Amino acid sequence: MEKYKELFAFDDKLKTSIIGTDEAGRGSGVGAVFAAAVCFTKKNKNLIEKLVYLNDSKKVSKKHRDELYEIIKTETVNSVVSAEVDVIERINILKASLGAMRQAVVNVQKESECNDLFVLVDGNRQIPDLGFPQKFIIKGDGTSASIAAASILAKVARDRYMLKLDEEFPEYGWANNMGYLTKDHMAAIDKYGVSPYHRKSYLEKHFAKQEQLNLF
Repeated sequence: MEKYKELFAFDDKLKTSIIGTDEAGRGSGVGAVFAAAVCFTKKNKNLIEKLVYLNDSKKVSKKHRDELYEIIKTETVNSVVSAEVDVIERINILKASLGAMRQAVVNVQKESECNDLFVLVDGNRQIPDLGFPQKFIIKGDGTSASIAAASILAKVARDRYMLKLDEEFPEYGWANNMGYLTKDHMAAIDKYGVSPYHRKSYLEKHFAKQEQLNLF
C-alpha cells in the first residue's frame, strides 16, 4: 500500500473524528516553536488523492511540502500556533511546545464544532489539561494522516518564519540551518554574538565552555 493510503487507513481504523497535532522547531536554537493541528472534516477520495505525497514533513521535498501546505490549509479545519522565545525561556521548550499544541487543538475543535473527537499527538507525551481523549504516538507523523498533515503545516510555517528572520540577520545563515546550532551557526555566534531571537538557554553550555577555554 502506498504511504499516504497507509496514513489515512490508520486514522480510519479509529472510527471517530480525529485531530492530529505536531510541532516544528523544538530542537532549534532560534526563534519560536510552531505547532499545528488538523482535522479532516470533509475527507473524500478526491482530497486523499490530492495528498499523494503526504508523509512525515522531514521526508517530503520542499516543493511537495509547499503544495501539500496549500491543500491542507484550504481543505481541512486547521490551526497553527507559535510560542515565542520569551515563552520558551520562561517555561522551557517542552512546556512551550505542548502549550502551543494544546491551543492549536482547541482552536480546531472550536471551528469544527466537533465534540466527539480523539486527539493524536506526535511524540512521547500527552498534552496536559487538554480536556479531550488523546493518545501520543512516537513517530506519529509517519503513522497518522492527521498528524502528518499537522507536521506539514508546522514545518512550512516555521521555515517561512525563519526565512523572514534571516533577512533581518543574514550573518547567521538561518535560511540554510533554520536556526539549528550547526558548526557554521555556532561560529557565527562566536563572531557576532547572539541576536534577540536566539534561545539563550540553548547556548549556556557553549558559552561556559568558551569561558573555560579563555582561562588558559
